[in-house]
Order: sequence, then structure tokens, then C-alpha cells
Amino acid sequence: MRLKRDVFGCVMGLILLALVSVPQLHAQGQNIGDVRGKVDAKVLTVKLASNDGAVLDWVRQAFALHGGYQVKSDGRTQFDFRFERGQGSQITLIVGSGGKELLRQDFTGSSWADALAQAADYAVRRTLDLPGFFNSQIAFVSQRTGDREVYTSDLLFRQPRQLTSDGSECLVPDLAPDNSALLYTSYHRNGFPDIYRINLQTKERKVFASFRGINTGPAYSPSGRQVAMVLSGSGNSELYVANADGKNLERITSTRGLEADPSWSPDGNRIVYTSDEAGSPQIYVINANGRGARRVPTNISGNCSEPTWNPVDADKIALTAAAGGEFEVAVFSFSEGKSTWVTRGPGDAVHPIWLNDGRHLIYTQRTKQSARLMVLDTATGNSTPLSPSGFTDAEMADVIYLGK
Repeated sequence: MRLKRDVFGCVMGLILLALVSVPQLHAQGQNIGDVRGKVDAKVLTVKLASNDGAVLDWVRQAFALHGGYQVKSDGRTQFDFRFERGQGSQITLIVGSGGKELLRQDFTGSSWADALAQAADYAVRRTLDLPGFFNSQIAFVSQRTGDREVYTSDLLFRQPRQLTSDGSECLVPDLAPDNSALLYTSYHRNGFPDIYRINLQTKERKVFASFRGINTGPAYSPSGRQVAMVLSGSGNSELYVANADGKNLERITSTRGLEADPSWSPDGNRIVYTSDEAGSPQIYVINANGRGARRVPTNISGNCSEPTWNPVDADKIALTAAAGGEFEVAVFSFSEGKSTWVTRGPGDAVHPIWLNDGRHLIYTQRTKQSARLMVLDTATGNSTPLSPSGFTDAEMADVIYLGK
């Protein structure tokens, strides 16, 4: 039986740490192959230009991630995007088509890269009628130093920063929606998993949850005013909800199973999570007040975990599911009552997290040799490497959008 530390959520890996070993992972594959249930997607042809080489390199990398665009260097295209670098941090976006200028807009930010991300997102909104996702902040775990530590970065990994130096296992970082703080799990203090909060402005770290047993799986609500987490102080891992300062802790599940992987609905009224109450890991949903727990009929695998709620379309969740000796990412629709595979290929695809447009996901691709972060366009099936090779075993990403 193949088991892995973070399938059935990181909490299950923590609980079963002494019982399971790291699995044999399959050969690395960049393409995801055939994907069942692809939807029709609008793909635009576009040329990219700039008066600055660094700017042009940035936009080429960015639009290569977006399955909604086919970047062409010559021939006719539907749109031409030109990004002009001005004085200081100013970027001017010029969108044209058929030799005619359609719009011109100036952007400023804390840096030219910040202004550029705003401009690129605006280009996406005006041409695809979708939110852009380039102006995002990510947190992730990497073994670049030999230990699993937490890092933060802009989406394109142009400014990665090591946030922790625990010299221990750091897991499942979660960013506050306003980018003011980050929660994560670490063993560093006493050899047991506790939850810590880091102020991202001052870098001050404080213990957020350190109860008897396991403390892990923190997840900020969309408003940032509450945090869901998994605690085992009662003798069994259960879901709890507290205020963002850790106060007013309330238990919201009480089962014979092991609970893990909480993720909030877009309106903050419900939480989707993993439980093995029925005998194997499956997906459940519960009201944030602890009422109305029910199993989600994913109908795709006997081992489902790591659910993440779509921030735009509350009808959808992404999840990790066992498939033919590997693990892949699937998307479940509540209205249709069915799941669709969105990754297919060698190696494992785990720990999905939605980008703010509700179309793209970041997930961890794991092989025998390494783990890396990928961006998946669920509409087209395109899957593109995100983390550079220098970030060894980059995994467990969280993401927030910095724009409006």
C-alpha cells in the first residue's frame, strides 16, 4: 500500500509519522497528458513587447503561465501588449489590435515589478474578462538549506525570501488575506507540532497554538478574522475555529475519525475538510458554527484529501485523490455532483491551492528526485513549472492576491 506524508493532509502525516515511510515516487513528467473533462476555453494570440529587457523577460515568463494566451513572436495576433518602463516605478501598458491602439494606462507601485504585475493583470481583465493573478504573494516550504523552512516570494520567484530558520520540519504555511501575517506548523520548540504566527512586517514570531498533542493545519478565513485549525488535545484530531488572535477557541467537530485540511468557503460560512470517519480519507463539509456536517460525494477515489475551495466559484473545490497508484488533482462540482481529473501524468500531483481567478491552481508535483510547484490552468489543462530548480523540493504553497 502506497502512503505518503502529506496525502490525507499534512495532519495525517503528522499523526502517522512513526508508521509510514516516504513512498516511491514515479518518474518526473512536465506534461500532464490527457485530461478528462476539459472545458472549452478562450485562448487569445498575443505579442509582447517592451522598451526594457528585464520587463520583457518578466512578461514573457508571466504570460507563459496563463493558459488563456498563446504568445507569438511573429505573424498576426489578436492583441499586442506593450509594457513601457518609465521613470521610477512607472509602467505604461499599451494594448493594440490590427495596428490600432485600443488603450493606454499608467501604473505605479512599490517597484517596477509591482507596477508591472498590476499592468499585466489589467491586460488580462480587459482582454479575457477574467481577474489576473500575477500580482500575488506566495508562501511555500523548501528544503533548500537541508531542512524544511518557510519562504515567501512574488509569484514569479523574482524576490524569494527565507522566512524561518527553525532547523526543523516546517509545514503548511497560510497567509493572512491582507498579507500582514503568516501561520505555519513547526516542530522546532519541543519536537511536537505547534502553530506559530509571524508578523510579516516586523518578522516577530509568536506561538499561536501549543496545546497538548498535535497543533496544525491553520487556515485563515476569507475575511482574515478567524482561523480554522486541527488540534488533538481531546485525544483525537478535530477541527477548531478561533479568532485571528487565537482567542475564543471553539471545537466544531466531534467524530471517531481523524480530521484534517480545513479550507473556507468564499463567504466564510462553511469549511471543507478531510476525515477518515467512514474508514478511509474522504471530503466533508460543515458550517463554520459546527452544524450540518456531511460527506461530499466526490465519487472519484477511495482516498481523497487536501480540499481547497474555489475563491470565485463556490460550486467547486479542488482536491487530491489516489489514482492508479499515484495521486492526482481533481475538481468537484457541488451542482453536478461529480469530480473531474485535472492532472494526469507520471509522478504525484498534491496540495492544490486556487489562484484568485478561480481558474488556475498551484500544486506540488512530486517525483523520486524532487518536488516543485506547478501552475495548472484547469480550463485548458496546461501545466507549467513555477518554482525554479534552485528551490529544492518546493512544496505546500499558499497564495494571496495583493491587488483589488
